[in-house]
Amino acid sequence: MSVQKDSTKTEDSLTVRSILVVEDDEDLGQFIVQAIHDETPYQALLATDGSQALKFIKTLKPTLFLLDYNLPDMNGLELYDKLHSIEALTNVPAIFMSARMPRELVKKHDLIFLSKPFELDALLKTIDRVANSTQ
Repeated sequence: MSVQKDSTKTEDSLTVRSILVVEDDEDLGQFIVQAIHDETPYQALLATDGSQALKFIKTLKPTLFLLDYNLPDMNGLELYDKLHSIEALTNVPAIFMSARMPRELVKKHDLIFLSKPFELDALLKTIDRVANSTQ
């Protein structure tokens, strides 16, 4: 029985839970990635636009997407739709963050949303709540 416990621990430790952060403000994105590394059990990867995010998911299946709405090549909702059109990612939740995302889109699509600027603690609590609701 203890052997089973040990193998479960090994399997859990090999499972890396990750968050794909898509933020075009590289300084803010790096700050968020560092906070995730320091304050959560997740690994984080930063993409600065939607095209880069779509390249990353070819080799990564994140636990969660953290998406800025205002991106240079496509908005965060367009990226969200593209990510969720990929069969392996259809159930990956997303948190949107923006100072200028239309509120009607948030309501219409029932999105999880943080208005910029936000407190780091609010972001970390939201990440924890959303990521743990998918386990």
